[in-house]
Amino acid sequence: MSSVFEFVAESRGQSGKNAAKRARRAGNVPAVIYGGHSEPQMLLINHNEVIKHLAHEAVYSHVLDVTVDGRTEKAVLKGVQRHPAKFQVLHMDFLRVTMSEALKVHVPLHFINEQVSVGGKKGGIVAHAMIDVEVICLPTALPDYIEVDLKNLDIGDSAHLSDIILPAGVEIVALAQGPEHDHPVASMMASKASKDDVS
Repeated sequence: MSSVFEFVAESRGQSGKNAAKRARRAGNVPAVIYGGHSEPQMLLINHNEVIKHLAHEAVYSHVLDVTVDGRTEKAVLKGVQRHPAKFQVLHMDFLRVTMSEALKVHVPLHFINEQVSVGGKKGGIVAHAMIDVEVICLPTALPDYIEVDLKNLDIGDSAHLSDIILPAGVEIVALAQGPEHDHPVASMMASKASKDDVS
């Protein structure tokens, strides 16, 4: 039995739509692992195992073990293609990780202190503009998630990317592109009840 952070795969010799369809009919998910200093490799992973793994949020922002035919490589999950109507994963992309080289990964945002914030105590409602953020860091510094503390947010205020306190060694990719990319991540809006209180 593999752990939550290990995907056990077998190499896939054939590519193309027909081969992918056959793989899915057999209960597998076609996948590819690429990057690093090796050639891309096509994989097959058991669909039921994939579903179990993807139920854990940390899988999306964690350095994973991808074991192919008994050989393990470090990687991050870069893409998941899902069926638009069925509960089915159609394809997965893994990016190999070199532990001494920085990587870019989307990390989930966890919002805290919404109810006890300045605006929350006045009946305000938080609108989330982002659920994750792209960061750059070494694999050893990669956080499972990043907290956004909203305790000082009043009605009419917004929390921006630059307001996020980041773990050591982690940078937000957008902020490196200039101040115009300092996007809001959450805003405190007045609810109907709080508006009525004011009037």
